[in-house]
Amino acid sequence: MLRTIAVDHQMQLIKDVSINDLTSGDFIWYWIDFNQPTEDETDLLRTPLNFHPLAIEDCIHKLQRPKLDYYEDHTFFVTHSLNPETFSKEEINIFVADNFIVTYHHQDSLEINEVWDRVFFSNNPGQWDPYLVLYHVLDKLVDNYFPVVYQIEDTLNEIDENSKNRSMEALLDDLYETRHQLLALRHTVTPMRDLIYRMLNSHRLTEIKKRSEYFSDIHDHLLKLTEMIESNRELTTDIRDSYLSLNSHETNRVMKVLTVITTIFMPLTLIAGIYGMNFEHMPELKWKYGYFGTLLFMFVIGFGMFFTFKKKGWFK
Repeated sequence: MLRTIAVDHQMQLIKDVSINDLTSGDFIWYWIDFNQPTEDETDLLRTPLNFHPLAIEDCIHKLQRPKLDYYEDHTFFVTHSLNPETFSKEEINIFVADNFIVTYHHQDSLEINEVWDRVFFSNNPGQWDPYLVLYHVLDKLVDNYFPVVYQIEDTLNEIDENSKNRSMEALLDDLYETRHQLLALRHTVTPMRDLIYRMLNSHRLTEIKKRSEYFSDIHDHLLKLTEMIESNRELTTDIRDSYLSLNSHETNRVMKVLTVITTIFMPLTLIAGIYGMNFEHMPELKWKYGYFGTLLFMFVIGFGMFFTFKKKGWFK
């Protein structure tokens, strides 16, 4: 689906202008949005828009790394949005020049739609220009990273508190899934941070230099996101180590109790083994109270060892 808006020299917003009229007409600037385009619509990037073949190739092949490329009459940006439900990356490609901005994306973009509506229903179209639209799109993209990070933090808090008394195996499965989500998020946020930093330090993007405080604010948000992601990854490591240590401690405690019990029964087993032998000349076998005496002796040894070990704290 294609949609277009343009601002003429009377500062009037004109909607649904054909691409041929946009490229050949006399407008201050225009915006073309390729929203889930078909092959025929994608061909418009070649003619009449005449974008570079490499930039068009980056649009067609999904999930390029966030970057910017300079061309003769425009700059090409690759950016990423995040799906808040699946945490998957969705690519948004942007062509920007002084008199136009073209956005291209294979999925419907909430961020693009929000900025489009702001421009579309603006009472003062003259305040907008392509680089201001670019700023608002990037700002929305970055702002929508935060709910994803907050959602991951909530998940980590639930894993750490374990208020539902879930098994350790289930908690570790969720923990490793969360670590995977954080890794995927870092692979989005870090390149976006580098992209904004390169934009701020580019000598060719003079319009961005004029609005450096706005783009610096986006960069600051990305720095904060980077710190939050790294902090949460460290937290997942701490939680994982705590659970593994707790599991090892529980195993050692069980093994200690079993070892103590086995130790108590060792002398009892020895006595039972001796008197279980079938030798004929064993004096105790003919003793009237030999059976009860042996049981009493075994009882005394067993409980004596039990209370000794308990006193030493080996059952704790």
